[in-house]
Amino acid sequence: MRKLQSFFVRTYGCQMNELDSEIMVGLLEGRGLVRTEDENQADLLLFNTCSIRDLAERKVMGKLGKLGHSLQNNPIIGVTGCMANAKKESLFQKLPHIDFVLGTNNIHELNHVLDEVLASDKQIVRTDEQFQFELDYLSAKRDDKVKAYISIIRGCDKFCTYCVVPYTRGPEVSRSPENILEECRQLVSKGYKELILLGQNVNSYGKDQPEWQCRFHDLLYQIDKIPGLQRVRFMTSHPVDITKELMEAIRDLKTLCEFVHFPMQAGSNRILKKMHRIYTIEQYLEKVHMLREIVPNVTLGTDIIVGFPTETAEDFQQTYDLMKQIEFSVAFLFSYSPRKGTPAMRWKDDISEEVKQERLQQLLSLHDEIATKQRQLLLNTEVEVLVEKHSSKDKALLKGRTRCWKNVVFAGSEALIGSLQKVRVHGFNHQTLMGTLIASPEENSPIFSKATERNKLQIV
Repeated sequence: MRKLQSFFVRTYGCQMNELDSEIMVGLLEGRGLVRTEDENQADLLLFNTCSIRDLAERKVMGKLGKLGHSLQNNPIIGVTGCMANAKKESLFQKLPHIDFVLGTNNIHELNHVLDEVLASDKQIVRTDEQFQFELDYLSAKRDDKVKAYISIIRGCDKFCTYCVVPYTRGPEVSRSPENILEECRQLVSKGYKELILLGQNVNSYGKDQPEWQCRFHDLLYQIDKIPGLQRVRFMTSHPVDITKELMEAIRDLKTLCEFVHFPMQAGSNRILKKMHRIYTIEQYLEKVHMLREIVPNVTLGTDIIVGFPTETAEDFQQTYDLMKQIEFSVAFLFSYSPRKGTPAMRWKDDISEEVKQERLQQLLSLHDEIATKQRQLLLNTEVEVLVEKHSSKDKALLKGRTRCWKNVVFAGSEALIGSLQKVRVHGFNHQTLMGTLIASPEENSPIFSKATERNKLQIV
């Protein structure tokens, strides 16, 4: 019988996966295991996978395939995350050396599954279609000491034709506001300064539980009242569910950062309909305009897919023109890749890889132009930075983010980590702002007022 003393975890994909890994690490350490960063020394290897794009899957499959030929110490190998739900038992056919497959809705069963593997030496699969078991989020072993992820809703009901998430994470299930608030209070009491609320679509929070009478903006107002909390962020949003009440909360709540991830996906109504995004570009632009009217200093992020089946040069030009018009501060840009099990798989992937890459490069170049212009406007302005850690490139420098998601690097002492600081921007290097500390910690202890933000942080 194999023994477990140490474990190794590798996480692929989104922030939801990062939080799921932190929960699993907490479960394993509660079992008495010790985490190691050396996969060659671990008795348990855990790969928390992503299935959102073909490249993500190929990376995982390549890594797991190599393990079957390289490891000498016969560790237990487990595959968790979205790829586990998508592929289930078929993973054993391609990777016969792995021991268990654990889906996104079965994290709570990790130790039980390990016991089964140890006792029977059989391959085990647990991949429920719906999330039903409330996880012990408080036991999560968090790597970051300044900011923490908070899961508020799991799953998705939108069924965009290109996306596997509704099939790998199941339908939307909101977490009770009481549990969320208790976790938030405990994290703040432990010194966390920024809480990041997570969900495939956070704006849908509470729709599946109307008896709670607590929608997403209601939850934000309650979280904002927690003493000592400095910042709140949220991701990701679906434009259909972004409400005026949410926009007003961003304007009015002192902790809520003025950054909204607002995925457009495409600028063509024909392509949006084919994607089943359930809004038109006119409706999307109406919400962008309303948000900027209500929150003048807001910045926007987006996701865009190029090369979706049947996308014409005219469709792409509409996407390009809208991206230029809106001037997103953050943009995640991808070329389309078919995902097994999605409705889009029925359609011919008729845009050549060469054309996809050409269109992708055009958007990347445009985004660089927009971002450079925005960074130039920040030169010689003051920004509020939550100091997160030392810079990875120079330990004499500190690194943090503005309220609107800009990275800032400046010289300062380690004692400033976890505090809000005023920094004057004097330059930038690629996507990172370079600054100089301009105020003492005593002057930075209160959270800036929203009025101050409007005056000083117009696009920060």
